[in-house]
Amino acid sequence: METTQQRDERLWHIAKARAGFKCHLIIYLVINTGLWLVWFLSDRDMPGSALWPLGPSLGWGIALALQYFNTYHKDTFDNTLKRI
Repeated sequence: METTQQRDERLWHIAKARAGFKCHLIIYLVINTGLWLVWFLSDRDMPGSALWPLGPSLGWGIALALQYFNTYHKDTFDNTLKRI
């Protein structure tokens, strides 16, 4: 059984993790929008132009998806594993 202090600490940790994820999501959206705008306004009409913003967007997006899972679903997943 968890005490009130342990519960408060756990909830504080969850709240900090969720705030951190939201901050990273906003940064991801702003930076990637900028990268795609630079590509759209400069390179896209050049022959042989690569879709270079796709790499950072996918790589960073995968990392962000893992952070989302860890932030919002890890406790549920861990509790399910404990019951098995």
